[in-house]
Parts: sequence; structure tokens; C-alpha cells
Amino acid sequence: MSVRPLFAAAVALSLGCAPKHADFGQDAESLDFVYPAARRADVVESHFGVDVPDPYRWLEDPDSAETRKWIDAQNTLTDSVLADILERDAIRARLTELWDYERYSTPWQMGGRTFFSKNDGLQEHSVVYVADGADSPPRVLLDPNGFSDDGTVSLGATSVSWDGRYIAYALSDGGSDWRTWRVRDIETGQDLDDRIEWAKFSGVAWAPDSTGFWYSRFPAPDSPLEQVNENQKLYYHVMGTPQSQDELIYADPEHPTRGVGADVSEDGRVLWLWIGEGTEEKNRLYYWRLDEKGRTTGPLVKLFDDFDAMYRVLGQDGDRVYISTNLDAPRGRVFALDLSSPDKASWVDVLPQGEDTLESVSIVGDSLFAVTLHDAHSVVRRYGLDGSLQQELALPGVGSAGGFGGLRSATDTYFYYTDFITPPSLYRYDLQSSAISVWKAPKVDFDRDRYITEQAFYTSKDGTKIPIFITRRRDIKPDGSNPTLLYGYGGFNIPLTPGFRADRAVWLEMGGIYAVANLRGGGEYGEDWHMAGTKLSKQNVFDDFIAGAEWLIGQGWTRPERLAINGRSNGGLLVGAVMVQRPDLFGAALPGVGVLDMLRYHQFTIGWAWASDYGRADESQEMFQALLAYSPVHNVWPGTRYPATLIHTADHDDRVVPGHSFKFAAALQEGHRGDPPVLIRIETRAGHGAGMSTSQRIDEAADLWAFLVRALGFRPDGLTVRPPAEALPSPVAAPVAPADASAPQ
Repeated sequence: MSVRPLFAAAVALSLGCAPKHADFGQDAESLDFVYPAARRADVVESHFGVDVPDPYRWLEDPDSAETRKWIDAQNTLTDSVLADILERDAIRARLTELWDYERYSTPWQMGGRTFFSKNDGLQEHSVVYVADGADSPPRVLLDPNGFSDDGTVSLGATSVSWDGRYIAYALSDGGSDWRTWRVRDIETGQDLDDRIEWAKFSGVAWAPDSTGFWYSRFPAPDSPLEQVNENQKLYYHVMGTPQSQDELIYADPEHPTRGVGADVSEDGRVLWLWIGEGTEEKNRLYYWRLDEKGRTTGPLVKLFDDFDAMYRVLGQDGDRVYISTNLDAPRGRVFALDLSSPDKASWVDVLPQGEDTLESVSIVGDSLFAVTLHDAHSVVRRYGLDGSLQQELALPGVGSAGGFGGLRSATDTYFYYTDFITPPSLYRYDLQSSAISVWKAPKVDFDRDRYITEQAFYTSKDGTKIPIFITRRRDIKPDGSNPTLLYGYGGFNIPLTPGFRADRAVWLEMGGIYAVANLRGGGEYGEDWHMAGTKLSKQNVFDDFIAGAEWLIGQGWTRPERLAINGRSNGGLLVGAVMVQRPDLFGAALPGVGVLDMLRYHQFTIGWAWASDYGRADESQEMFQALLAYSPVHNVWPGTRYPATLIHTADHDDRVVPGHSFKFAAALQEGHRGDPPVLIRIETRAGHGAGMSTSQRIDEAADLWAFLVRALGFRPDGLTVRPPAEALPSPVAAPVAPADASAPQ
């Protein structure tokens, strides 16, 4: 590895002769970096006769001494650079002020009790409350802030028994997807001895009499952070007994990649089994009848076993079952069938496919509440169970709505509304009167009247029209000077819809433009839109994003030196792919917890499940070549000037393992030639993102926004910036010495 001068500005500053407020963007002075040395191992893997070097494979082991040394050195370097950005403290202070507002979940009811979660503002985690009756004051039921001293053990999920007696709750340690389930007596607030280990991607389905529950788990792994997750099985746990005595209910050893989940019908007569494989929008739907004691009886009935579509049970009246599906309906529909004669000829269409995408649908009382997406924003309608339209709900604006949960016996339901400049407000909907009233409306120190969101459409490379939301301060003009952050995802049928976040609000206050592009691969326009951004068509997603960047520049909102891109997970792949394809187009890139090695992603934890979107390098030569063509780790070219880059990940992310980000950082730092820095920020007690504490989120946002201030070379509005320290040397990172080449690879 060639060695470049060590952060020349820091050396100059120690001599008292450098600017105390230097930029490192494309308009900045020349700043050179030396990066922690990463050993290049002689590792080559052959695919269809093509030898592909993988010199940084050793970084896939996050716990080796060599990797830990590299992590420490990278964090030291990143911390030293970020510490020199004078605006960072002011950004963190403003983030802390703006984050400090009450946040509630939509309430849910069970067994005559009402439950909701609440965060007072700066609590590390939201607290679960229960109200024992209509006139009872809420009391604390679960406070995750006491789960650990450092706030890194979080609440993963909850499930309340039908009679409202127990709450099962899942613990996540350090952001892991692995869950440990406990059970608490709601009346006494005391935990019981019941404990479930090695659950992952599973809920809890309570028996009708609350004497036990069904759950899914994997075999205990030897290496939780890396080992492939296969052979998920369904068990039944009897309350008061050890997990070792749990009854195996369902397993499919011939198909180890199939997963299973369970749910119990509200009338307690049916146990539904959802059988899926990966993230594809298809599943099998089976069921058992339950006897009077709530135990399975009779044969397992395979209602839908062709894996030809998605089937989700919404509710039932006796044997009449309401199901949402994408069968012959890529934008979604609802039909009803009778379990006594379920043949397709007897199905009854309840909500036929419409022009808009059916994002969610639920049965509450005797009504269907359908949330559809019209150009990536919510429209909500209430229907009778016969499909007759009863009401279209008036929403406060062009934004996102959701919730509408509840039982068939419910007399009301709750929902939320939010958009890019409106914090989530919660509403109560009275099923008898159809009246809507505000349940909780947060008070946030943010003047939303100063800002505006506009939706536009631009043309991608192949002529496809792509929606884009642009949020900005009203007085900002398209003069080409504006710092702009373009966000995208484009995968797994997940739509990006408007929503408020405190960190976005601070970016807007700083004078930034926030743009969200609704790329193919997402769920904005149904399954056809999704499939147009998958496998051999994945390049469409990157072309859509690049076209969005070019459109923002062409419209005069920004210029390349002032344009940053951001995305997480599959969005991290998006950012990594487009920044290596078009390094000239961006001033900064923020790839977060990204899938960045497309040839090996399926060999870790749950990565195999993403093949329905990505394909696998070993499935065909054509698929291998397509993946290799855009895989970020494999498309970093020596001598290329890449944008200022701050990769961010966590060293114990067990969904997208951190080796992706580690290898990308090493490759970029080796190949990059230019002034902007290529850095990596590595959380050491976090996972993929869920369960991060409030302080972790604030710290991360402060670092990202501070990095963009320097990378894009602008002076943010509305911040009181600390004066620079006089003639203090900046801390710098010493390079890591290359390891012995004979060490294990």
C-alpha cells in the first residue's frame, strides 16, 4: 500500500500556520490523508472461470486481533477529523434540543387494557405504558432504560396475551437481531421464569387461554455474528416450563431456508402458519384447527402451497376468511374465501386491485381500513366487509398515515399522520360516529411554516418517470449553491414515503435541501415497480438515482460539489454503487450499514434471504457478471478521485455484517487519489440500526451533518459555532503496521 502524507492540515495546525476552519470538499484546499494500513492478502475466488481477487477477506472476521486493531485505528482517525470540525458541537446541541419532544406510539388494546409506548424526549429508549381501564391512569409496564447501564440493550418486540394478563417482550443486546424473550405479569409488574433464547425474525402468538404461546427460533449458532441462519422451527411453550421442554410444532429440514411464523385467529379457532423463503413477496399459508383448550387438532391444512403469491390473513368470521394478496394483482387486492370450500372459483373479491398500490389493510370492528399509495403518499379509505366504500379520511396534507389496528370488538382505532415537516400526530377514530379527534400532537421546537415540500417527476435513463420529494426552506432559490442531500433506497418492495425526523429538520434549518427519490425496486407502485429494480434489472435503481442527482443539478438546486447522497442497508448499496459509477457527480457520500460485497453477501447470517432481490453469483454466469459489474467493493479503481466519504456501520451488525463496510473502506482508501477524505465510523455497541439509543442516534447524526458541512464546503445557518482552539495540534491516527503475510487469511 502506498503511503500518503498524514493529514497535512493537522501538521500545519500544530505549527500554528494552517487555517483553523479548513474545508475538505471539492472547493477546499489540498488536504492529504494517510489511512490505517490494511494488509492485502493473496486471496482469489474463481467464478465461471473468472478469478476475482478478495485481498481484504480477513476483515470479514470482526473479532480477530488484526481486525480489532484496524477498527481502533480507523475510529481514531475518523474521530480526529470530526473533532476538528468546529460546527459539530453546535450541530449536536441543536439536534439534542430538537429531539427533546414527547413521542408516542399508536395505542393498542387487549383484554380490556390499553397499551402504548412513550419517550419523554431524550430518554434512550421509549417506555411501554398500560392503562388498566378506560378511566385508569397509565402506569409504566416496561422501561428498557433499565435493561443495561449503557443503554445498548433494547426492547425488540412485545406481544400481549388475549386476556391482558401477560406481556411477552423481546430483548436485543447491542442492536442484534437475536432476541431473548421474557414474560411479565401485567398486574404485578413482575417477570416470570419463562425465558426463550435464539429467537430471530419471530413474534409470539398466544394461545387463546394464555397458558402458552407459539414462537419461532433457529438452532443456537456457533458464531452468532457470521453463521448463516437456516432451519427455523416453530415451537410451543407452556408457561412455567423451561425452554428445553418446548414442543416442536413444525419444521422443514428438507428446505432449510424456509422460515415459519404463527398467528392465532381472534376467535381462537385457528392457528395460522406463514411459510416464507427469503424476502420474496410470496408465501405458503397453512393452518391447524384449535380445540376447545386452544391446542392443535386434526391435520395440517395446506391452504396455499404453490408459492405463487403473497397471502396474508386479515381476519375471519367463522370459516369466512379475509385475505390480502398480490395474486393476479401486483398492486394488491383483498378477497374472501370459505375454509369449507376454498377453491378459487368460490373466492369473492372484496377490494379489487385499483390504480394505486395497497400498502396496508386491516379489519377493525366490522370495517376494512385500506391505506393506498398515490405517487408515494398515503390515501386512507374505510370500507364495509362487503367492499362498499364508507369514507375517505381527510388527512392533514401530502404525507404518510398508518396504524388502524384493533379487534373485531373494538369501538375505536388509532392512526398517525406525518410528513417531512410535520412530526407524527396521533388520532383517534370513532367507529360509530366516524369522528376523528387528536389523541396526541407533539410540540416540537421547529417552525414548519418556514419550509415547504414539493413533489416533482424526472426521467430516468430508459425514459421511466421517477417521483422525487424536495423539502427546503421557502426562501431558498435554485441558484446552484445549495447544499443538498439526496436519499434513496430502491429495494425489497419497500416504499419511501414522507416522514419527519429531528435530524432531517436540523439539516433543513442549516440551510440544506432534503430530497427523496422513489426509485424502482421499492414498493411505491406495486410489485411490477419492485421487480423492475431487482436481479438483472438492478442497474435500473442506480440509473434512477443518478438521473435524480442530474435533475437536481439541472434544475439549479445544487451543483456536484454541493450534492451529497445518503442511504442505509440496501440504500447503503445504492450509495456505494453510484459513487463508484459516477464519482464526478457528488461532493460527498454517506453509505450506511450497506450491502457492498455482492459476490459473498449470501454467505453470512440472513444474507441468503436477499437473493430474491439481488440474485446470487453462483446461480448463473449472467447473474455473476451482473453482480460483479456493480458490486461496490469490486469496482473501486486505483487512481480515481472519489467524493468525500463517511462510511458508517456497527461492528456487531448481524444482519448486514460489518465486513461489507470494512472491505469497502479498505478498498476506497487504497484506490482513492484526491483531497477529500475517505473515512469509516464504526459503532462498537450497536447493530443494524434498530435499538440504537437516543444518544447514539444524536451522535451519529451530528457526525454525519458535520462531515457534510466540511465536505460540501458551506456555512450552516442558525448555529452558534465554538471558536477554534488556539494553536492546538489535532489528534491524528498512527497507521497500523502490516500484519505478517503468513498469518491465517
